[in-house]
Amino acid sequence: MAVAGHILLTSRYYYFFLFKQSGSSSKLISGILGFFWIWMGVVYHLIFFAGINKAAYIFGILFIMQGILFIHMGVFKNLLAFKVNRDFRSLVGIGLLVFALIAYPILGFYQNHIYPSSPTFGLPCPTTIFTFGILLLTEKKISIRIVIIPFIWSIIGFTASFNLGMKEDISLLVTALIAAVLIPVRWKFQPIL
Repeated sequence: MAVAGHILLTSRYYYFFLFKQSGSSSKLISGILGFFWIWMGVVYHLIFFAGINKAAYIFGILFIMQGILFIHMGVFKNLLAFKVNRDFRSLVGIGLLVFALIAYPILGFYQNHIYPSSPTFGLPCPTTIFTFGILLLTEKKISIRIVIIPFIWSIIGFTASFNLGMKEDISLLVTALIAAVLIPVRWKFQPIL
């Protein structure tokens, strides 16, 4: 029940900001994404997962950096603009959002990952898929630096899916490959300060 409420609340906010746009919608989306990446870096990696695997300290720092990038580039510099269009890329982006919020937990349920031990939105793997979905809704080319950490995590999460028995995380690699083809990326590193 708590998972369903969390998914409903999260999806309502993003629905509002993506479909009922205002002048600050993209900033709010960037800020919320930034918050979730910082949250995962601190709470999941540094506080929880570091006790299991010391590499979590590195992941925690990377996730915090990703969150700061979203906030800096999307909120303060206004370099990220999101909009649902009537095109293939938007359709795939919405599909990834639905997959991350609904299908991913269902797949986990059928792998016997039942609440509270099931990974849901707000944890690294489904949130990375969700992030790729949001990035597919960008209106203009985005800096490669905003996608590097989610791509790295997709590879790490995919390889860990076999070791940890999280078969639903196989979708991370598929999602990363889709995103690599469809996200409009600016490959040149430009100063963002």
